[in-house]
Amino acid sequence: MISPPRIELAHVRLVRGRTQVLENLSLVWDQPRIGLIGDNGAGKTSLFRLLCGLEAPAAGEVLFDGQNLHAAGRERTRWVGMMFQNPDDQIIFPTVEEELALGLQSRSASRHEAKAQAREFLAQRGLAHWAERAISSLSQGQRQMVCWLALLIAAPRTVLLDEPYASLDLPGQAQLADDIAAASQQVIVSTHVLAHVRDYPRVVWLDQGRVRGDGPGEEVCAAYEAAVQAAVAARRALGTATAAHGH
Repeated sequence: MISPPRIELAHVRLVRGRTQVLENLSLVWDQPRIGLIGDNGAGKTSLFRLLCGLEAPAAGEVLFDGQNLHAAGRERTRWVGMMFQNPDDQIIFPTVEEELALGLQSRSASRHEAKAQAREFLAQRGLAHWAERAISSLSQGQRQMVCWLALLIAAPRTVLLDEPYASLDLPGQAQLADDIAAASQQVIVSTHVLAHVRDYPRVVWLDQGRVRGDGPGEEVCAAYEAAVQAAVAARRALGTATAAHGH
């Protein structure tokens, strides 16, 4: 595996409307595999959108190997690529080969060359029959896999995966986990399926836009699970007490 890039967030604040999404967030990510966990609304997707340039910080800066990510222009697509939670938010073209060719065309390959490379890439993975398939004929999980393949063929140095296991069946999850393990790029995975990041050397637990836990996956996932169990127990106790008071 090639040496992973160094992504640094320095006192980043992200504001959307009147809502402060990320507050004074400082992180350095230079491991090959990193997990990102936390409740819905914790800021995980917003952080990913910031890292791939879809949003800009209100304060602070994001550096990629020491260069300002938000000042990089088109070069940024060579640095960071993102797979959205909903593949329909990402897919543009009507067929699989056209969608995969898109990332190659952005690297100066002609349309014809890009489609030929896409077909060869699919054939290498035993998916030659997917090349001319209409995206609309694919299941949600298959469309998610197309988005993953598009990232692999475009080969940005860092790949951000937002809830990549959510729409995959068990075989699909196993295949993606194997692909992630084999990928040469730095891969950052945001997920509620903790089993897939528990063995990562680095997992960050985000809570209301702030880092609540950061360390080995086993430890951080266990701490998050304990916090969730405690919150559930407290909510149930409150419900029981309220019901008793009502009687």
